[in-house]
Amino acid sequence: QVQLVESGGGLVQAGGSLRLSCAASGGTFGRYSMGWFRQAPGKEREFVAGSMWTGGITYYADFVNGRFTISRDNVKNTVYLQMNSLKPEDTAVYYCAANYLGGRRTLQNEYDYWGQGTQVTVSS
Repeated sequence: QVQLVESGGGLVQAGGSLRLSCAASGGTFGRYSMGWFRQAPGKEREFVAGSMWTGGITYYADFVNGRFTISRDNVKNTVYLQMNSLKPEDTAVYYCAANYLGGRRTLQNEYDYWGQGTQVTVSS
């Protein structure tokens, strides 16, 4: 059983930056593909970024448009989401998720474990 704990959310002005962290425990982190999702009020949860467990492969939703970077530290068992040039429409609860030995995963039901989420609020 893998436990995921997100941190780093908060309130930031438009154009600012935040770095989210997701610490994992209870599994072999290096064998998990990791993803970041977000859910804004009244909207469905959507994929933001993913990091495959092998090959150093990362991928992003189109709306990211070069503003966010996902990275991972397999020694610290942590995945990060660096978010720059934030916009008010990025306001949401951000969740990290894990999929064992997964490939490119962008759908919620492809992930096995989820964190509790961290709130990101971007003011205009």
